[in-house]
Amino acid sequence: MPAYLRALYLSLLLLGAVVSVVDAQGRDILPPVPTPTDIKPGSITCDECPYPYPSKYLGISVYSQDVRISYMDVEPAVTPNGHTVMLLHGNNFGGFYFKAIIDGLTAVGFRVIVPDQIGYGKSSKPLVPYNLSSQARNTQLILQAEQIDKVMVVGHSMGGMLATRFTTQYPDSVERLVVYNPIGLSDGRYNRPMPVIDEVYERILGTDYQSTRRSLSRYVGHDPSAWNDEFELYTRIRSSWTLSSDFPRLAMVQALISQMLYFDPVVYDWAHIHVPTLAFGGAEDLLLGPAETFQERMKVLADTVPNGNGRVHLIPGLGHVPHLEEPDTVVRPLVAFLEEGVGASQ
Repeated sequence: MPAYLRALYLSLLLLGAVVSVVDAQGRDILPPVPTPTDIKPGSITCDECPYPYPSKYLGISVYSQDVRISYMDVEPAVTPNGHTVMLLHGNNFGGFYFKAIIDGLTAVGFRVIVPDQIGYGKSSKPLVPYNLSSQARNTQLILQAEQIDKVMVVGHSMGGMLATRFTTQYPDSVERLVVYNPIGLSDGRYNRPMPVIDEVYERILGTDYQSTRRSLSRYVGHDPSAWNDEFELYTRIRSSWTLSSDFPRLAMVQALISQMLYFDPVVYDWAHIHVPTLAFGGAEDLLLGPAETFQERMKVLADTVPNGNGRVHLIPGLGHVPHLEEPDTVVRPLVAFLEEGVGASQ
């Protein structure tokens, strides 16, 4: 069976697993704790977020609105190797959670660009339609402003979807691609009604510390003991936004983004990737249901990339956000794959 047909077939076959995740989100993975009383209203522009390096801002236009996209631009800590890596964050984070990966990359000579996508982190939160192609275009504008011709792209979770779209939309700009514990490994529109944006908005408005903790705990469903201070910090940050007078705006932005994740599948992009691609991450990712489902989907992704350019590297015992569990275990194979591209260009 051709790879693209195999991808489509498994998209349909695994639909039930995708639906089961929605049912499983309500279960308690972590022991209950009291709601903290010391969480204060936070800024929806992530002023309290632990960004490890200074942020730059680029003014751009989105649907005729003047907005700012924020990004970190981190220079190599040693002699530059002449290559730049771009890290694309997931849906529940901004670029701030990539510190361990940034430091691992700069330690071997990479320059690292880490955008906060529009609607996230320190970037603007406009009330506009969101789609991956627009986010890819915004990301490309950063590279143009910094006069960067080529990058190696690493996208985590939702960022894996964006990294895929960026690679197919701007193929001449990409040297290598790492799709890191991505979501969007199937086309979730089949037999799944479109989410009504007003209902999504109302549900998000009801978010609090406990529901945030329950949602993020899915990332350690494979091993609740992996919940650590970083996961707890991000829970507190996200719950602080719910106390802000600006939260209704952020809730609507998040509802709009949910439409993007529904309407904009990337499984059909895989067959149009023409660079070395690594399907990478923790092997025990449970967001699709059983870990075996995720592992099979990652194999399909790699097999669908043409000309034998796809490969898989999954790390046993780690879940959806491995670099928050065991940073060194993640950074070593990631850096090794990217450094292959340095050697190939010399």
